[in-house]
Amino acid sequence: MTAPAPDFWQGRNVVVTGGGGFLGRSLVGMLEDLSADVTVPPSAEFDLRDPQAARRAVDGAEIVVHLAARVGGIGFNLRNPAPLVYDNLMMGCNVFEQCRLAGVGKLVAACSVCAYPKFVEVPFSEDDLWSGYPEESNAPYGLAKRMLLVLSDAYRRQHGFESNVPVVANLYGPHDNFDLENSHVIAALIRKFVEAADAGEEEVVVWGTGRPTREFLYVDDAARAILLMAERCETSEPFNIGTGQETSIRELAETIARETGFDGEIVWDTSRPDGQPRRALDTSRAEREFGFRAEVPLDVGIRNTISFYREHMATAAR
Repeated sequence: MTAPAPDFWQGRNVVVTGGGGFLGRSLVGMLEDLSADVTVPPSAEFDLRDPQAARRAVDGAEIVVHLAARVGGIGFNLRNPAPLVYDNLMMGCNVFEQCRLAGVGKLVAACSVCAYPKFVEVPFSEDDLWSGYPEESNAPYGLAKRMLLVLSDAYRRQHGFESNVPVVANLYGPHDNFDLENSHVIAALIRKFVEAADAGEEEVVVWGTGRPTREFLYVDDAARAILLMAERCETSEPFNIGTGQETSIRELAETIARETGFDGEIVWDTSRPDGQPRRALDTSRAEREFGFRAEVPLDVGIRNTISFYREHMATAAR
């Protein structure tokens, strides 16, 4: 496994926007273990949609990792297209401009696999990011995140500003959001199956047909990739960050049911949307450029996430 270099990070002033969130917690923990000087601007005090607040958030930083985002699952996306595009666009634009003005040495701004077109050859190649429109349910979010690539390229060409944009696969792991209204698929399924198993229920209803595929990346692997990118990558080209492994939603649900001890029936609600038909990434560019390869197998990561949820059910489900 290629690990971040302690000598690079020791004593370095790093600001992590969204550092209190799911991916942010993992990243901040790694930075603290590497003896970096980490600052997490609280979202209640630093509204990154406001240029002045964004400037205050990044002042004095040598490196900024921009993880703050308005994000949710399919249901949340369908209910909130306007804030998803507006908030994410404004945050991205302000963070780039204010980092440049503040003299930040390096910005890593996280993009999402949702930025890819709805129909594109699998595995997704970074060269196909602009080959079409994203899947409709997450297009406002995906296009706002895709613009980070435009910002990175434009600011590098005009200002010589150093930035990178990792395109991150669907994340899961401990400290995820398990709220059924806003969570992503693994967290939502874990909660559903744990509650059903504990209550002795005979069935669990899952959205869609189960046929779509996704690629799932354990949160600690994603955090490590971002640190490696900050250390080693000197281009605005997009880089897929994932496992390169494709898993159907049906297979995922069956795995989570088994790992939670649920032995009832899985009922597929085909009146609900499936989302994008297939997702899996070609991750070879990241491995060549800065040595990243995912390490945590899906079954191990799911067990870890289930264990976390069971231990923290009272607070994790909020």
